[in-house]
Amino acid sequence: MIDKLPPQNIEVEEAILGGIMLDPEAMSRISDRLIPEAFYIDSHKDIYQAAQRLHWSGKPTDLLSVTNWLANYNLLTRIGGRNKLASLVDCTVSAINIDALAELVMDKYTRRQLIKAGNEIVQLGYETETELPIILDQSEQKVFRLSQQQFSTNTEHNSTITAAAYSDLEQISPIYPTGIHQLDELIVGFEGGTLTLVAGRPSMGKSAIAMCLAQRMMLLHNLPVVFFSLEMTKKQLEYRLWSLISVTPQYQDLEIIPLRGDRIRRHRAGLSPLMDWEFHSLAKIVGIASELPLYINDSRGITVSGIASQCRQIKAREGKLGLVVVDYLQMMAEDSGDNRSYELGDVARGLYKMAGELDVPVLALSQISRAVESRQCKRPMMSDLSQSGILEMVADNIILAYWDEYYHLDTGNRGLLELIVAKARHGETGTAAVLFDKSYGIIKNLG
Repeated sequence: MIDKLPPQNIEVEEAILGGIMLDPEAMSRISDRLIPEAFYIDSHKDIYQAAQRLHWSGKPTDLLSVTNWLANYNLLTRIGGRNKLASLVDCTVSAINIDALAELVMDKYTRRQLIKAGNEIVQLGYETETELPIILDQSEQKVFRLSQQQFSTNTEHNSTITAAAYSDLEQISPIYPTGIHQLDELIVGFEGGTLTLVAGRPSMGKSAIAMCLAQRMMLLHNLPVVFFSLEMTKKQLEYRLWSLISVTPQYQDLEIIPLRGDRIRRHRAGLSPLMDWEFHSLAKIVGIASELPLYINDSRGITVSGIASQCRQIKAREGKLGLVVVDYLQMMAEDSGDNRSYELGDVARGLYKMAGELDVPVLALSQISRAVESRQCKRPMMSDLSQSGILEMVADNIILAYWDEYYHLDTGNRGLLELIVAKARHGETGTAAVLFDKSYGIIKNLG
């Protein structure tokens, strides 16, 4: 097995290169699916990359253009000279089947990558000093990338990046507004590959904010959401969702009776059993909830690698993820005394890397330190974040929740919740004010 030649097809590679130089339209048919690394012969990689660069620059990929490009970059001799390029064109009749040929080359490349991943997984198995969950996660990542055909290089020429970025402008924006108007004015919305922190003292409504933003992602964009709750059980979170659904404007036509957040709990305790009319309304709520593309995990000891593994599986099943919610960071960091800040940093970095790997927005909740309680002004600042240094560095957005009513019952801002955007890597800082009804766990736009 070890002495076998890796999967490849040299003749097909030559036919593709000949077709590119023969047919002006050939490159546009395969440029988005065939990558230079897929070619087995190094000289073929150079030739294809030359044609790719010419194509992205809007120039022809004929024999003369490719020859001149390779000569200008001192690569012509390395690929075998003008005679090599001429022979590729002479041996090619047409590029009519170049799409199928490109798929075949990618198939061979995938098989070589699978062999490589298999060898790497074998080596991981021998690393007995590394914890098994980490080994399994790393192994799963290698196979997952192959199954999703996510082949990319970390370093690309700017001509490729420019073309891809411009192409994105012609497509539906991959940034998803939250539906909270003042918040969207600051951060625009949730974008794949970003980490957003919502931080605040207890009872500031962090979990409610997360659930509302998750619900809006599902309703506005019809995208799946995965909610990892390390604080509440699945059923506790479900009951909160029911209460939120009962006062969501989109369902007003169904004549649902508002269900306070503590109503189910009182029924379960036998203090105030649900009435028949309440059960009738609740049946409608359950019907709505069961149709939502929502996944909930309440594993108290889950790790970042465990979260990533679950998300990969759900993304493979659904095709795309709209949002991943983690409630909350400090519950994932082991209490190891002086090393707690390092543990929290590892969690934050892990979630940030996962966001990039899966191209999904991650919303993580975080506590802030008790220092705010000793100040006359209770409004939090970014420096109040627990072990703030690493969180400030890693997060793309940091939103601090402040509910003045919690501290001052006689406040003139009753019902208002402040979402203080203390950091916005791709947006603006400022404060978004929303209406907050804690009884139902709903946040709404002003006006």
